[in-house]
This record gives sequence, C-alpha cells and structure tokens, in this order.
Amino acid sequence: MIRLENVLQAYEGDFVPLSFDFSPERILESDRQEILRQAAAYGEQPYPPRLATGFLAFVRSGSRKADEDPYFFRRRKLCYATLACFLGEKQYLDDVIDGIWCICEESSWVISAHNVNVIPGAPRQEDYPLPDPARPYVDLFSAQTGMILTLVRQLLGESLDQVTPLLGQRISQEIRRRILDPCMTTDEFWWMGFLRKDLCNWTPWIVSNVMLCGLSEPLDQQTRNALMPRAFGMIDRWLDCVPEDGGCDEGAGYWNMAGGALLDCLEMLEESSGGKITFWGEEKIRNILSFPAKAEIGNGYFLNFADCDVRPYLSGERIQTAGEKLGIPSLISLGGRLRTDPTTELSDVPHFIRMLKMLFHPAAPAADFQPLSDIWLPDLQVRILRRGGWTLAAKGGHNGESHNHNDVGSFMLYLDGQPEIVDAGNMTYTAKTFSHQRYELWNTRTAYHNLPLLGGKEQLAGSEYRARGTESLPEGLKLDLAAAYDPEAKVLSCLRTLTLTEEGANLSDEILLAEAKPVTWVFLLRNQPILTAEGLEAGGIQMRIPEGYQTEWEEIPITDPRMARNWPGSLWRVRITDGSTEKHQACWQIRRK
Repeated sequence: MIRLENVLQAYEGDFVPLSFDFSPERILESDRQEILRQAAAYGEQPYPPRLATGFLAFVRSGSRKADEDPYFFRRRKLCYATLACFLGEKQYLDDVIDGIWCICEESSWVISAHNVNVIPGAPRQEDYPLPDPARPYVDLFSAQTGMILTLVRQLLGESLDQVTPLLGQRISQEIRRRILDPCMTTDEFWWMGFLRKDLCNWTPWIVSNVMLCGLSEPLDQQTRNALMPRAFGMIDRWLDCVPEDGGCDEGAGYWNMAGGALLDCLEMLEESSGGKITFWGEEKIRNILSFPAKAEIGNGYFLNFADCDVRPYLSGERIQTAGEKLGIPSLISLGGRLRTDPTTELSDVPHFIRMLKMLFHPAAPAADFQPLSDIWLPDLQVRILRRGGWTLAAKGGHNGESHNHNDVGSFMLYLDGQPEIVDAGNMTYTAKTFSHQRYELWNTRTAYHNLPLLGGKEQLAGSEYRARGTESLPEGLKLDLAAAYDPEAKVLSCLRTLTLTEEGANLSDEILLAEAKPVTWVFLLRNQPILTAEGLEAGGIQMRIPEGYQTEWEEIPITDPRMARNWPGSLWRVRITDGSTEKHQACWQIRRK
C-alpha cells in the first residue's frame, strides 16, 4: 500500500480549515426534544468535582470509575448544554461557560488509567499516581476533550464572545498547550509509532481528534500544513499493524475507534484538500472500512473474539458513510439499520463530532439485506460460514493480539440468529484488565472458551503461542493448536477441524500427547443444558457425547454490568472429559433439537 504521509508531503497546496455546515433548523423535532430532555436532566446537577483522590484510586484500589465518572459527566453535561444553546435555549449558556472553565482548569485531561506513557523504560504508574500539569500527555480522552471544546467554540463562538472573548481564547490556548503543541513537538507518545510498533485503535482515534482540533482552531497556515503529513505518518505506522484483510483483532466493537476513526481522518483530509487527496480506492482501506459487514452475525449480534461486546454499539452513521464513500450498498444498508438515537454517541465516551454527524446526515433508506454466507480473513485467520439458519465463526491467529484472549481455535455457533455456543467477550475494565494479572480474569482464559484443556493445561499469552497450518476449507476451518498451549502440556499435535452444513456443525479434534493425560473439552453455552438419551441439549441445539466421557457443567451468573448488557442472566460452562491416554480423538455433531 502507498505511504499516505508521502502523498501529503508531496502535496503543493494548502490544507484549509474545516467548514461546519450546522444549522438548528435541520435537526429533526424528535432529536431536538431528546436533546432538550437530556440537557434539562444534566442541568439539574452541578459539574462534579474531579478530585485528586479519585485519580489516585486507580493505583490504590484499581478503580477507574472514581476518576472517570466525574470526568465523563462533565463532558456530557457540557455537550448537552451546548446543543441546547445552539437550539436557542439560552438559559443553558451559564452551564456552557461553567463547563468550559472547569474543564480548562483541570490539571490534566488524561484519565487516571492512562497517566503513564507506556514506552520502553517508562516508569511504573505507581510511581506517578497523579498527573504532571507541566508535561501534558495526550491519551484517548485528552484528545477527545480537545475535540469537544473546539466544537463548543464552533457552535457557540458568537454567544461566548458576547460574554467575553476570553472564553474562546482560553479554549484555543488549552488546546494548543495540551494537544497540538505536544503532538507536533514530541515523538515519545507510544501511540505515534516511533518508539513502539505494536499499535492499536489509540492511534487513529487520537489522530482523528487531533486533526479536528488542528483543522478547526485558528492556526497559521505553516503549522496546519505541517500537521497533516505528520498525522498521516502516524496513521501509516498504525496501518502497518493492521492485516491486509482489514480484520480488527480487537473485535467488531472496536471498529468505531479503529476503522471508524480512520474514516474520520480520511473525510477531513478530503475536505481540507478540497477533494484533491482521497484514498477511497486503496484496497486495504476498503477492507478496513467494510469489516463490520463481514463481522455481523445478525439480530444485533457481532463476532466478539477478544475484548469485544457481542452486541456492541457500532456507529451506524459512520458505517453508512463508509459505504457511501466506497460505493458498497451492503455497507450503506448495514449502517442504516444500525443507526440509533444520536444521543447514543454521548452515552459512553462522549464523541461529540459523531453526534453532530448523526444529527445532520440523513439515514439511508431501508433496503433488503443478505449477509455474506462465506467469509475468510486470511491474515486475521477468521472463518465465517452461514448455512441453513446456522452461523459458525472460528478463529486461528495467535495469543498476542490486541485485547487478546487465549482463544486460538475457539468458535461460536448461532442458530436462526440466536446464540447457542458463545464467547463471553468483554467485562468492565479495571486496573487488572491491562496488567500482568490480565489472565487471572476468567473471560480471558482458555478454560472459558470453546477449546480443549490438555492435561489441565491452558493456552498461554504471546504471539509465539499460535495456530499452525491454518487452512480455510470450503465448509470450514482446519488448524493445529499444539503450539498455542503451555509447553508443560507436552502436546505433539492438536488438529481441529470445524465444518458447517445445512444440517449443523461438526467439530473433530485429534490430539496426540507425549505422555498420557486426560483431556477436557469446554463448551460455553448461552442456555442451560440438560442430558438426554441423545446427548446434551441446550436452547435450540443438541450435541452427541462420545461414549464413556464424563460430563458436568456449572452456571456462571453474569454479575459484571458490562457483560450483563450483552448476556443478561447466566452462561453455562460445560466440561466433557476423556480419561488419561496419549491419543484422544473426538467428533462432536451439533444439530437442531
């Protein structure tokens, strides 16, 4: 693929500021009423203090919420007050002024969990439990804060200036000091790709917000022209980490801030260059932007390998726009179907520009949609098949992926759009999630994925623990899992074959161990299982169990609030064990009840 930075460096024109064609009259009445309802609800509560002890809670107890709850509340309240003023409700102007001032007065725009720049030789977070105001760090949400404030000034600049020009000036000063100057003068932030090469969604997510600030703030032309190739040099380094097939190893739910943020950057580049620079024809970019259509299972469910919600929020407006830019009708249709209330964009991390795009970009008309029946992502090593009401998704890959779970060879199975054999997916993030204790969390472990445990041993984390000989079959996937397991398991080979027909799924495992050990197969089910004369039944499926194998299961009540949004109630972990021997061979047939 061409280097985007090189194209921008060779561009002889000037990059011009963005124009924001926003008008209150274009907002639908239903959206207007919801905005005012939310503004009134937030208006009843003052801006909460953001305390040093809340920031310290991350290193003291592992809590992110103590800092993040007031942090994000402040920004949501400011966004709703701004929109209410934009709609003519000037009684919210003081809420806007207070929001601008209290956010500009924060010692840092970085959240507590991101306080240390994780580059080689970086200090431990415990040694820097509070931010240094004199050395601004740019993380996901400091960049997003800059985006919010510059849009507040774009929408309400005249009203703010009538109170005092110092408000707009303060916004610009803080964005320059905390965001633009650091991004232009240092190469040390890990997500830039100068000191670390293992990049993730941080890079496009941050760069998109930095670009919006740089193309909206009153910068001199020389600085703006220098910012664009520098920003796309970082995007180049992120693209080096993305497979050619465009698969997102962080899961479909991360497309919003990976592929979706890349779309944001490309749109701004197109506008700022007057349409002279576009990359919509680049195959890799097309693959990245069209990934959600490949990852959709249906009925609101998506592939959720790794730290991904099975029913993630995906920005329908961004997917629709991607389809329009690429000329892909199925992507336009998917985006139209996924569009929700625009206020959704503020309900998690407040993505103000995405909300504005939803308000001013009409939804695509309804269209017939037929999901792809046969997908193979060779770099990500993900296989998706649909046959006769069944959907099978299986993965190879390795255990050093971004947001990794130790799940090489795992699979999920849906019937008539309903989950049957599942991946638990994501839980609420804590300090433990991205620490050396990550694989103490049950949802990240092999023992809670649809995989065998070999002599009681699980797979290990790291890119060296990977599938070998992965082969896409006309009806499924074949791979050797041996190299993914703890060497103490002494696995010589572990050949797994998964196939799907209109009758159902077939799983075959041929396992050869260096010494006799038992093997336990794990199946994570959405529905409570029962044993019958025909085997095991759960939900709409039945599965035959080889004679002589011992079967047991446990209920896993889902108490984590994030996981419970996706899997309310319980999941069921089935364990089926073969006795101690060197050679194990099992075939599992999964059919409708």
